[in-house]
Formats: sequence, C-alpha cells, structure tokens
Amino acid sequence: MTGGLKDGNTEEEFLHSPFIRKQGNIYKPNNKDMDNDSLNEKTMEDVHTKEIDLVNRDPKHINDDVVKVDFEDVIAEPAGTYSFDGVWKASFTTFTVTKYWCYRLLTALVGIPLALIWGIFFAILSFLHIWAVVPCVKSYMMVIHCVSRVYSICVHTFCDPLFEAMGKCLSSVRVRVSKDV
Repeated sequence: MTGGLKDGNTEEEFLHSPFIRKQGNIYKPNNKDMDNDSLNEKTMEDVHTKEIDLVNRDPKHINDDVVKVDFEDVIAEPAGTYSFDGVWKASFTTFTVTKYWCYRLLTALVGIPLALIWGIFFAILSFLHIWAVVPCVKSYMMVIHCVSRVYSICVHTFCDPLFEAMGKCLSSVRVRVSKDV
C-alpha cells in the first residue's frame, strides 16, 4: 500500500488520518488544550535583563543592620560649649560631602571588581552545590539507607532474642528498697 486514497475516501478524510497530525508536533503542539509549555515559556522572565530600582537600592532590607552614621551621630556639642554657627555649618557640610564622595569614589574603584569577584564566588558556590553537594548527599542517603536496613536486620536477629530471654529470666526478680533509720 502506498498511502494513497482507497475505496472512494475523500482527500479531506485522509488529512485527518492518524498519520498526519493537524495539531502539530507532539512535543510542541499547537492544540490549546495540550499547549501548557508555551504558556509557561511566555510568562518566564529573564533575570539578567530585569530593571533595577535606582531609588530604592535595598528593597529586601539586607543592610538595615549596618551602621548608618550621620553627622549628628559622630559630632555633637553639649549645651554651653557651642562653636560659631558658620564653623558648625561648614563642619556639617564637610562631613556630609566627604562621606558621600568617598563612598562614591570607593564604589567606583573597588565596587565593580568586588562585584565581579562576588559574582564568580556565588557562581562557583552554586556550581558546587548543584554538581557536588546534592549528588554526594543523595548518594550518602542511599548508602545509609542500605546500611540502616542491614543494621536493623542484625539487631532484630541477634539482640532482640537475647534481650527477650534476659527479660524473661529476670522478670521474677523483685527489688525492695528500705531505709533503716
């Protein structure tokens, strides 16, 4: 048989035969009932291209416990020992601007190399966890399961009868404690 039309079947019936799928590939069907993977593919986000928030740079509050040092936290004049108002304002401005620009300069010089180092570190850590730690733990659990079964069989075979016999032998022993004054 060559797969052509037979016994007066129309070409339309042939198109709906099991040999030709109208829905598409069975792995990536065009059928909406079977197309769950394409919905998941459309909703997935690429974490490498997400936008970052330039206003709130600590959205998860991981640096709330870091010391936040302001001018008032470092320099304070008690009542009765005030400096000139101009000196106080200049000191405040000098402290604030110096802290601001030193931080920016340090992050520009050291921040990018440290970001590279931390990126490499966490990549290595993720790699080791995925490819070394989890497989080792899984294999360890498999071995321990086997060892625990052998240990359980040994205990039930050798120790249970021994302790049961000792219990029956010593079950008639009565201990009486009295205190003599």
